[in-house]
Amino acid sequence: MKILLTGGNGMVGRNIRDHALAQTHELFAPRSAELDLTNMAATEDVIAALKPELIIHAAGRVGGIQANMAHPVEFLVENLDMGRNIVMAARKAGVPKLINIGSSCMYPRAAPNPLEETAILSGELEPTNEGYALAKVVTARLCDYVSRSTPELAYKTLIPCNIFGVHDKFDPAVSHLLPAIIRKIDEARQSGADSVEIWGTGEARREFMFASDLADGIWAAVTGFNQLPGMMNMGVGQDHSVNDYYAAVARVIGWQGTFTHDSSKPVGMKQKLVSVDLQRQFGWMPSTSLDDAIAQTYSHFRALSTAAEETSS
Repeated sequence: MKILLTGGNGMVGRNIRDHALAQTHELFAPRSAELDLTNMAATEDVIAALKPELIIHAAGRVGGIQANMAHPVEFLVENLDMGRNIVMAARKAGVPKLINIGSSCMYPRAAPNPLEETAILSGELEPTNEGYALAKVVTARLCDYVSRSTPELAYKTLIPCNIFGVHDKFDPAVSHLLPAIIRKIDEARQSGADSVEIWGTGEARREFMFASDLADGIWAAVTGFNQLPGMMNMGVGQDHSVNDYYAAVARVIGWQGTFTHDSSKPVGMKQKLVSVDLQRQFGWMPSTSLDDAIAQTYSHFRALSTAAEETSS
């Protein structure tokens, strides 16, 4: 198929491009300079000219708690503009299939775990990333509205759990939990520090999937698109505490220090584990173990760090 991939240079997008099945399709992944998704007219022009058979919408402004709390306007407006523009431009051009990549942030903060797809819009969102979550919820609903009002168009949403992996962001200002942990423990190892600080008690629970596994799941969704539900979680089926993730990274990296806790820092939702019942029925599950995923991500991080050190020297 002729496929348009937005966000092709982000972590998820680059893993989608690296997957073996990417070579079996005519895949277009324009940079933001070539396709400004916040510009409606430009988005319409590109899609009308390209005439894709399917769009994978993986673009977005992303970041951890610090970034979301510091820039709520940007996280809401930019993600809302991108989602609205790509969906409406696809609808106008008659693109028959669209896969929208959502986020588990879409779930209400008090929804029972594991989080089932029917819980979307059933309660108040988590305040620390509310702007981002609102944009993702609106885009998912828009896809549903288009599919219901125009039966020849099928626009569906995948809701991944937290993602990390190769091509991740490790800058503390924008990174998510696991890449932030990898950087902190690596710095402790390099400097000889004997302790690392954890925000909160470390008892909050999170579910993380390796980015290459998510890419495999997205390609499975492309291949089995007709059997794909209109909205479906993508997860690993189990979660771990923040303390567990720190311990896992320390184990993989080989750092043997201790941890302290700062209970004054924000920690977000107490638990965020998505239900994988629909995913199992669809017939796909991730395959990479947590330790293997951390090891591959750490190797990528060290390669980036070494390259940066050589450039600056």
